[in-house]
Amino acid sequence: MGRKILLVGTALALTPLPAMAQGNNEITIVLNEEVDLMEPCMATRSNIGRVVMQNINETLTELDVQGDEGLMPRLAESWEDMGEGTWRFHLRQGVTFSDGSTFDAEDVKYSFERAFSDQITCESPRYFADTDLSFEVVDEHTIDITAAPVQPILPLLMTLVTIVPSDTPVEFVREPIGTGPYVLSEWNVGQNIILERRDDYWGEAPEVTKATYVVRGEAAVRAAMVETGEADIAPTISDVDADNPETDFAYPNSETLYLRLDHSMEPLNDVRVRRALNMAIDREAFIGTLMPEGTEIAVAMVPPTTLGWNDEIEPIAFDPEGASALLEEARADGVKVDTQIQLVGRTNNYPNVTEVMEALGAMLTDVGFNIDLQMYEVAEFENLYSKPFPENRPPQMLAALHDNSRGDPVFSMYFKYHTDGTQSGFSDPHVDELIAEATAAAGEEREALWSELFAYLYEEKVADVMLFHMVGLARVAEHIDWRPTIATNSQLQLSEISFK
Repeated sequence: MGRKILLVGTALALTPLPAMAQGNNEITIVLNEEVDLMEPCMATRSNIGRVVMQNINETLTELDVQGDEGLMPRLAESWEDMGEGTWRFHLRQGVTFSDGSTFDAEDVKYSFERAFSDQITCESPRYFADTDLSFEVVDEHTIDITAAPVQPILPLLMTLVTIVPSDTPVEFVREPIGTGPYVLSEWNVGQNIILERRDDYWGEAPEVTKATYVVRGEAAVRAAMVETGEADIAPTISDVDADNPETDFAYPNSETLYLRLDHSMEPLNDVRVRRALNMAIDREAFIGTLMPEGTEIAVAMVPPTTLGWNDEIEPIAFDPEGASALLEEARADGVKVDTQIQLVGRTNNYPNVTEVMEALGAMLTDVGFNIDLQMYEVAEFENLYSKPFPENRPPQMLAALHDNSRGDPVFSMYFKYHTDGTQSGFSDPHVDELIAEATAAAGEEREALWSELFAYLYEEKVADVMLFHMVGLARVAEHIDWRPTIATNSQLQLSEISFK
């Protein structure tokens, strides 16, 4: 691997890239994958959120991931529980959108109705489980939001939906209008995205006046660009390139890597086959090689800091002989275990993704699975990942990252595992019931129900192939005062960046 990095560095020296690091208070950020949409209601997806979330479009509330302030005001200055599922939000006054229009309660009501409309396929509603929301505009700066069933953490859920003007069309937009400190000034697809600071932002003016985003698929190239001054921040580099303690920083990534299994098709509809998939993978072999040190083996969709974490769950042990035996047992019962299974990955999703996918495919093949590895760009991958699933698809396992930095499983469980969840690969009434009960519960009861669900999904249902809780590595130029956090993979607020 060392020789490979040296060769990439030589290629950079022989083929100069255009100078991109900016002067004064302008910065260049080099990302690992393209931004396929600039739609605000899709800002919960990591590649979009890193540019849009809280930079162009803001939310009512915001979770403090850098300190211990918990849930903080953003466009809502305060909120109160009115009882029976209703929360009253008092909105910030004197706020304008980047088009000059005034922000008010009607914009909040419209933003939610637009995001939840069946005329547009937004990502943020996936996190609300089966919660129905209704809105009452009390006055220009006050709105009541009622959740049915009662949702005890509704203010936390407000961190997910970005606010747009009430005249925004109910279709994906290319030029988002928001209340955030930046405006989209250019989007040259395949080249760069440029955000410029607004002079009329309601809050404190950020130090960064202009941010240029570029995309480079190779982690070594991203790291080299910061080192040579062609970029200022690379939020995602590989551990091989993280060799400078002055510029390279590891951060606790809230992403979990897993293989989503489609239970609707043989042989993945057999629990023995799903268990054999888990037993066939030597997870320890990845850590410190293709995955950086500090990567943890996952037994749930959420990181261990999440409410209801069940520390009694033991990871399924690597047992290739046992996996082969389970396949033979299933074959004896007539299960078509020789059917080709498509293993799907997302290119540039994280460092070494192709090598990781190839290693997973080899391990599964070694125990007797018939694996067809396919790698897709983000837009094409999303069409396979979310419902409605393509017709005439083969049996599939999709390798995906899921981010939950907000501390509660509600942001993951419904749309990943409920029968009606947009990324769920199965239907199980017991899972549906546990999700509904936990979502409506509070305190110790909520914690216990989530813990029970984690155990059932992993130990009995064997819903997916859980792999790793990821570790992120970023390179930051020495003149930049910024450090990555658990939220960095899903959002990167320019207002948190300053200059030394």
